Amino acid sequence: MTSLHKLIFITLSSFVVAFAAPWIGLGDIKNEIIQQQILLDIRLPRVLFAFVAGAGLSLCGMVFQAMFHNPLATPFTLGVASGASFGAACTVFLGLNVTLLGFDVITIGAFIGALVAITFVFFISQLQRGFSSETLLLTGVATSFFFSSLILFIQYLSDMTDSFMIMRWLMGGLSSASYHSLLQLIPIVTISTAIILWLSRELNLLMAGDDIALSRGVSVKQVRYLLFFSTSLCVGGIVALCGPIGFIGMMVPHICRLLIGTDHRWLTPATLMFGGGFLILCDGIARLLIAPAEIPVGVITTLLGGPFFLWLLIKRRQR
Repeated sequence: MTSLHKLIFITLSSFVVAFAAPWIGLGDIKNEIIQQQILLDIRLPRVLFAFVAGAGLSLCGMVFQAMFHNPLATPFTLGVASGASFGAACTVFLGLNVTLLGFDVITIGAFIGALVAITFVFFISQLQRGFSSETLLLTGVATSFFFSSLILFIQYLSDMTDSFMIMRWLMGGLSSASYHSLLQLIPIVTISTAIILWLSRELNLLMAGDDIALSRGVSVKQVRYLLFFSTSLCVGGIVALCGPIGFIGMMVPHICRLLIGTDHRWLTPATLMFGGGFLILCDGIARLLIAPAEIPVGVITTLLGGPFFLWLLIKRRQR
């Protein structure tokens, strides 16, 4: 099969998953009016939101793995998720309850926290010339640990109710997905996707190394700037709306590389489609595993990501 045929197969598979997911379990409801309301008002926006969020996280993971030359890199490598989680934890701890421009206070706090983390990583990495991938990676890891420790501190000071709300948000979930949140998310992911598609050739050259990219006329520093800000803001927006859903950005790019190869001109659309369908599938498992109760989808992705992470480590050691 050619790369085009594989991409078509991945796209069709994702569409089948997206089409089937809203209907699962509806047969148990006999009232057609209630069935229609659940389908249109709950299931459909949730599936669409899962597709957009999964596609965005997967694409950002693919970009980070190319930028850092590290197959274990994830969208949360630069500490953006930890910063967003800290912002959300602060709003819960302070008991804030306001809405601004249609955004609830937790979403606003999480996005502000993500912006603080992005700014912090950027200025710290500027202390060394070149804005290198090694400096970004180390700064991101340190930032992630710093904000994670602050979250633990806030949880320790919180009462039982606030501590539970913080923990529940940190698991990541799609239960609050709606058409309103979908419309908030689509522009963020669309802009980031357009930038990544535009720089697909540059990503191929960055994978080969900065020296080779420079010799082929790529402005490495400017490209890294653009990718850093676009992907970080995309991750910050997704995490602000649905919490940190881990390991999607690490697993999906690797699976797509096995299916379609390493050329980002094909890998980018394949990761986009596969990532969306994969998160829909994980969310379906989360809804049905202990029905009528629901498991946060972040728990499912982490359960899948742990063994996958170990498999990558073993595979790299064998090589």
